[in-house]
Amino acid sequence: MDQWIENLDEIYKKIDKKLLAECSRMGDKIPYIAENGRYEKDMRDVNLSFWTNSFWAGMMWQMFQTTGNKIYQEYAEKTEVTLDEALRRFEGLHHDVGFMWLHTAVANYRLTGNPESRSRAIHAATILAGRFNVSGNFIRAWNLDRTGWMIVDCMMNISLLYWASDELGDPRFAEIANRHADTALRVLVREDGSCNHIAVLDPVTGEVLEKPEGQGYSQGSSWTRGQAWAIYGFALAFRHTGKEEYLMAAKKVAHYFIANVAMTDYVSLVDFRAPKEPVQWDTTASACAACGMLEIAELVPELEKNLYYENGVKILKKLEKDFCNWKEEEDGILQYGTAAYHKEEETHVPIIYGDYFFVEGILRLMDKSFMIW
Repeated sequence: MDQWIENLDEIYKKIDKKLLAECSRMGDKIPYIAENGRYEKDMRDVNLSFWTNSFWAGMMWQMFQTTGNKIYQEYAEKTEVTLDEALRRFEGLHHDVGFMWLHTAVANYRLTGNPESRSRAIHAATILAGRFNVSGNFIRAWNLDRTGWMIVDCMMNISLLYWASDELGDPRFAEIANRHADTALRVLVREDGSCNHIAVLDPVTGEVLEKPEGQGYSQGSSWTRGQAWAIYGFALAFRHTGKEEYLMAAKKVAHYFIANVAMTDYVSLVDFRAPKEPVQWDTTASACAACGMLEIAELVPELEKNLYYENGVKILKKLEKDFCNWKEEEDGILQYGTAAYHKEEETHVPIIYGDYFFVEGILRLMDKSFMIW
């Protein structure tokens, strides 16, 4: 067995110590990017409806369920209650309500049975279902004038709809999720396993109009976090539905991702089809993709598991060895995250969702994680 795998308990202990140290400094903040070793900005003040505002709580719930430490539950519940105001305001919310309430309300309800958390999650699922375009069979992305936009990120959000269908015994939520996934498979996943980030459809007819670059380098390029969303999102859709085409899509995108990161020592660039210079990394894409590969490994027959499991391990091992900051006096674990190719101020920084997926990945390898999706 790989010596690194045998030492996962030591990594787990470092995660626990680091996150407890961050809790001692956090107060009521909702963190996003650590600047100079500190979570200075509070997303409650910047944008309460921002899509990343649940990942701190998600890490807290993951650690609570494995350690039993009530401090983690306390900090997770702080975020959940704070987000009630975002639900009340409503207009700032969009397709990412899945991220926002899977990691807060759904996680809380699954672990504690809190009825208020259940109500919050059903409210959020109803908002997400309300964004469904019946002509184009997709969940519209963002707000304002983007009425025909759909994005690959939403594959991770539709787990909220599958949860709502199961919880309520109401198939309409899952049907919306399936129709969106079918459209994503048709217009976002390319034949070679790469993905478009965005597709713009005619909101009346559903006709595909264009496929902009989004957060990648250019139109037709390959934004790596988008590839990661597809790997994990389609794998989760298969888990929830058993539809074989979703698993095949997850595997195809995973194969493309594996082939590319094998050339860069198992850490992903921001875009697989960007120019060689400047070199821009995105460890958050690597961590999310690794979780998706470990998910696929749980879903495929025994003879297929090794490809996905071993590559998930290789990615997480690379991240832990070369890209983690374990200084307890500094915030942020996973370094060199990048939000978008052309967003210089958010390039090569520790981003909260990178930490979440790294922690989830390590806990998965230890059989300590719980299904937050």
